[in-house]
Amino acid sequence: MAVLYKLESFEGPLDLLLHLIDKAEIDIHDVSISEITDQYLEYLNAMQELELDVTSEFLVMAATLLSIKSHQLLPKPPVIEDFAEWEDEEGPDPRDELIRKLVEYRRYKQIAERLREMELERSRVYTREPEDLTPYMRVVPVNPVEGLHVSDLAKAFQKALRKAARRQLVTTVHRDEISVKDRIRDIVEVLRQHETVRFSRLIRRHMDRQEIVVTFLALLELMKMKHIRCFQHGLFDDIVIHWRGEATESGLSEIEVDY
Repeated sequence: MAVLYKLESFEGPLDLLLHLIDKAEIDIHDVSISEITDQYLEYLNAMQELELDVTSEFLVMAATLLSIKSHQLLPKPPVIEDFAEWEDEEGPDPRDELIRKLVEYRRYKQIAERLREMELERSRVYTREPEDLTPYMRVVPVNPVEGLHVSDLAKAFQKALRKAARRQLVTTVHRDEISVKDRIRDIVEVLRQHETVRFSRLIRRHMDRQEIVVTFLALLELMKMKHIRCFQHGLFDDIVIHWRGEATESGLSEIEVDY
């Protein structure tokens, strides 16, 4: 029966050893060198069978594991009870250096994995290119009197007062007046077009008090001459003006009013 190998890519011999330890679900400090060494050599043999490139560092680690394994298989020297200073002089455990490297490598590997996750998260963030925010900056108004003293402003004010005192301003305001006769002609022209209108329609929005009074007097004159008929549908309702159609141009031209 053929044996199939599925090999993963490892960054180095320490990475391979950590994979074997994690696969066995054992603590690094309780690792069995003999068992790990056998598994490690099986991986190297599988790599060679598949004609994969086995670097020298994998071979150096294999030699180290074999050295540690052989050191553990050697018989221990006899204990001399007469010399207390010779007790526990078997030397340091050869596994300590390897375990220290494995613990340190695992720490750096976890840090690298965390950095890789942070890089992935950061790659999902889209950053816009910097924009010119000058148009959105607050415009600070320039002080027109910057650098001037209060005495300078006082002198300029006194100079303006002297100039204003020499100036003679005479203004005459002429008020545009409209006669009742002209207003009668305007009302007759409107009534000839519409026959019936309301008083509020004859009052424009920007009319002053004089124009409103002249309009009312023009209506009274037309009523007196029986050219129009005015009535209300209810108390305080708008006045309705009805053209009776009896006025002629000659009749209107004969209208004489003193106001």
